[in-house]
Amino acid sequence: MDDPSADDGFRVLVDRLWPRGLSKERAALDLWAKDVAPSTELRKAFHHTDLSWPDFEAAYRAELDGPARTAVESLRAELAPHAVVTLPHAVADESHNHALILRDALEA
Repeated sequence: MDDPSADDGFRVLVDRLWPRGLSKERAALDLWAKDVAPSTELRKAFHHTDLSWPDFEAAYRAELDGPARTAVESLRAELAPHAVVTLPHAVADESHNHALILRDALEA
């Protein structure tokens, strides 16, 4: 997870698990939205099996449209008053991570 910046605006952690070794002070979060993170089963399938990125993306979008729909709608409402929102996460790959998919879902 990147260190907080003055330009981050409202910071929302979007991981289901708290990032290892990160203190709450250093995280400087306004909200922890773990209910919109990929399910434990999906996260494990992606990180510990051969689940491809396109398959992960499709499965996560299905979760966001299905079981996590209420949480996504609540988060969207929570974020509405904020001009700038940052979705920190613990995934090192900046082009293949759930925060990108979630960002798209929140903008829809």
